[in-house]
Amino acid sequence: MSRKKKAEGHVNHERWLISYADFITLLFALFVVLFASSQVDKRKTIAVAQSIQTAFQQLGVFSSGKGNEELERIKLLANANPPASQNGSAPPGEKSPNVLSGPQYMKGEFAGIKKALQRVLAPEIHYHAVNLMITREGLIISLQEVGFFDSGSAVLKPGAMPALSKIASILSKTPQNIRVEGHTDNVPIHNSKFASNWELSTARATEVLNLLITRFGIAPRRLSAAGYAKFHPVASNTTMQGRARNRRVDIVVLRTDISMPSPDDSETGIASTIQPPSTPASTKSH
Repeated sequence: MSRKKKAEGHVNHERWLISYADFITLLFALFVVLFASSQVDKRKTIAVAQSIQTAFQQLGVFSSGKGNEELERIKLLANANPPASQNGSAPPGEKSPNVLSGPQYMKGEFAGIKKALQRVLAPEIHYHAVNLMITREGLIISLQEVGFFDSGSAVLKPGAMPALSKIASILSKTPQNIRVEGHTDNVPIHNSKFASNWELSTARATEVLNLLITRFGIAPRRLSAAGYAKFHPVASNTTMQGRARNRRVDIVVLRTDISMPSPDDSETGIASTIQPPSTPASTKSH
């Protein structure tokens, strides 16, 4: 019996469409990646432009007005939005310092000061005795209690003097006004010297202010002092670590557009600078 001849199959001439579809898919993925990368590069372009502008302004190569115009032009071309992490928000119940982490309008005023302080205070920063950050008010030099004061005391430790000397050597060369702020945690205090955290925070602030004037020669007209007790925390008071961070004295180098009260203002009762207490013999310069 003869075997039936098998019919030949139809030749598919459209198999190239499968390869073409794969190629189109890969090409689409490539353009998506390129587009995403370009969005990041826009922010980098703004950061680089801000850094160059700040450097040239400090060198006096061009005026701040021209540099700002160029920077705004770059921002418009880039059309980039600031990252969400720059909004300065803080966890509920804590102080929001509005830290400026990216290229912002006032960062250039304090970039050089911060860099100089980071250089001379490297050991203190490494051991978390001193913290530096730029906020909307200015540059904050945060002196932690553990490195500068004994618990419940407003007398500076002898070992704190070298750090204060390095800070004063930088700030004495700057034009900005300075506010010294005392802060505590929320644990009530009542000892033979202080009846409340208000008194302790204010005494610590005026102690630092007094040394800046009498030992390190910073002009009194540039200085003011304030005590905030527990009401301006930077961390949660529910943990030991958070309370330790809140016990601090902040030396705030204020923006140049934040002016100090004039003598006429203090006479009319509008505002006044806290005067330092009489200087003990141990704090006078020799």
